[in-house]
Amino acid sequence: CQALIDSIAAAGGTASYAAAELTDASAAASAAQHGIEWLGRIDGLFNIAGGSGRGFGDGPLHTLDADAWEQTMRLNATSLVLISAPVVRAMLLQERDEARQRGAVVNMSSVLASQPVPGLFATHAYAASKGAINSLTLASAAHYAPEGIRFNAVAPGLTTSPMSARAAADAKTVAFSKAKQPLTGGFIPAEDVAAAALFLISPEARAVTGQIVAVDGGWSVTSAS
Repeated sequence: CQALIDSIAAAGGTASYAAAELTDASAAASAAQHGIEWLGRIDGLFNIAGGSGRGFGDGPLHTLDADAWEQTMRLNATSLVLISAPVVRAMLLQERDEARQRGAVVNMSSVLASQPVPGLFATHAYAASKGAINSLTLASAAHYAPEGIRFNAVAPGLTTSPMSARAAADAKTVAFSKAKQPLTGGFIPAEDVAAAALFLISPEARAVTGQIVAVDGGWSVTSAS
């Protein structure tokens, strides 16, 4: 985090951070409060924290136990709720302006929430957690639109990141990514996902809410499997 702050400062900007375990309600609330106090107001929240549930035992439904299910859901869906709730409460108190309204929230989903590939990605708790995020995004968008708070999600395909290192080392998955994501010829650069999220938070997307935006290199419209 400090390296990122230093790079922002070198470019003439300012930044701050708070490290927190977002599956803990009090820690998440403290992190949100840090941002509120440091910024004065919050125009955008990008919920990117989360990850694979394989380490908890995530897999096909018949192999799941309660612990694997609950920990994966807590990592991806509960953490999102715990940080979003205090931020949205703060947004509701902010002055509404024409360009940014009261704020925007972008949630990190996954193409696996709606486009499963059972032969390669049989992690059912993970898929369910991302499906929950999609539903929460839509319900929140409908509820808070009259308040001027927008909710959208980005649903990436296979993306270059630390989480995808295992998949990137598997020849079958790499071949699949090249066929299933023809626009990028394989794994999607993380910067492409970030650019989509930045647009959805920005004033340029002021009329966009309740959308699950697939940043998937063509995954959802190709027949490769």
